Amino acid sequence: MSDRVIYLFLGLFGLAALVVPLLPVVLARFVAPKRPGQEKLKPYECGMEVEGDAWVQFRMQYYLFAILFVVFDVEALFLFPWAVIFRAAGIPGLIAIGAFVGILALGLIYAWQEGALEWE
Repeated sequence: MSDRVIYLFLGLFGLAALVVPLLPVVLARFVAPKRPGQEKLKPYECGMEVEGDAWVQFRMQYYLFAILFVVFDVEALFLFPWAVIFRAAGIPGLIAIGAFVGILALGLIYAWQEGALEWE
């Protein structure tokens, strides 16, 4: 393939990357109803009346627990490719993944000592 064809494909891909997300937004301007009905203006579409205040504070521990879950979930995601090439990676690969898991283990130990995993 020549350079022109490669740049043509790259340009088309860039154009598609711009058009695909913007097209629904532009079309929604023309297709969406301008005046919502009375049912749509109710607090909830199911027709239930509002009880209490809409502002609810969550404990910070929920967010911390979620962030820790994401971090250790991503750790598992990075272990899968390593497991696939385990034999080809050899000793350097073993050392690299050992350092990776070691650093994450230190993070888990720190979170545990700080009480981030304690649920009250």
